[in-house]
Amino acid sequence: MTFPHTAKIDTTALAGMKHLGSFISNLQLKSGAIPSNKDGSHDPWDHLEAVMGLATLGFNHEAMLGLEWMKDNQNEDGSWYNLYQGNEAIEKNKQSNFSTYIAVAVWQNYLLTNDLSILENFWSSVEKGMAFALSLQNTNGAIAWNVDELGIVDEDYLLTGCSSIAKSIECSIAICEILNKSDFKFTLIDAHSNLLNAIENPKGIFDLKKDRSRFSMDWYYPILSGANPKDNFARLLNKITDIFWIPGVGIKCVADEPWVTVAETCECSIAFKKMGHEKNAQELLLNASAIVDESSIPYMGWQLEEKIYWPEEQPSWTAGALILAADANNALTKAANLFLTKQFNS
Repeated sequence: MTFPHTAKIDTTALAGMKHLGSFISNLQLKSGAIPSNKDGSHDPWDHLEAVMGLATLGFNHEAMLGLEWMKDNQNEDGSWYNLYQGNEAIEKNKQSNFSTYIAVAVWQNYLLTNDLSILENFWSSVEKGMAFALSLQNTNGAIAWNVDELGIVDEDYLLTGCSSIAKSIECSIAICEILNKSDFKFTLIDAHSNLLNAIENPKGIFDLKKDRSRFSMDWYYPILSGANPKDNFARLLNKITDIFWIPGVGIKCVADEPWVTVAETCECSIAFKKMGHEKNAQELLLNASAIVDESSIPYMGWQLEEKIYWPEEQPSWTAGALILAADANNALTKAANLFLTKQFNS
């Protein structure tokens, strides 16, 4: 699969990915839920990544059904549960980054359609989801990652999760600007500034209970967060290149495991693109688009030592990640800069 490099919306390139949209659409349930696991379950973050893939390719009805599923299944406190089978929650802990990612999906849909009613329709869900996450913010700016079934907060702070939340808050601020939600905007800007400060100065703040630095996500997600690049981003990119990148194959999920994953390769491609490393970004996109079946549907990953697709699963959100990376790298739609530039004005 190849994508022509163009600064315009390229309908030919989008048409070349329609099979990915059809793949996701065919998995979607009548409720709007998009399963991502072999057992038919999904979590809210993965669900939204698939929704954004659908929206990018013009599957507007299906994307809207996916957003409506989020609205219909939101908890009173603004959260979503950890895992669902259709509309039934099967794991009832609540992750903070799950509560905020709806803002990114809603904002992307607005960028694609310029339909103000989308922001208005989903504003309440965005606001409540943000409020849930901000209720877990530490004085140092970081946001606790999880609340268990008993309502007990896990006082640990994940760098990857907080980076995702930072991007979500950024998109929420952009929505506030369009809808003139000035009071909540100021609340978000303050929380956003404190969170970015923590991401830019992470020592002693994140991953207090478990060292997650062996995961590639901890090295490229801060780049996607909207944090100030400063000098530390060059260090992050060097780490990725030296430890996680397998030339000609892609990005390893974990430093000490012989496993390249499509989603990590796609997300890392966007990070390189954001930093202006065009050649690396395009190479990673091509790597990701090669780990596919005969119908060009991506597998989860490739096992380097056994030389097999592993696991032999094809998650809906992995296809979504490939679609978003193609858009970011080749400016295929009006939402191509979603993860590349700051989304709000002030």
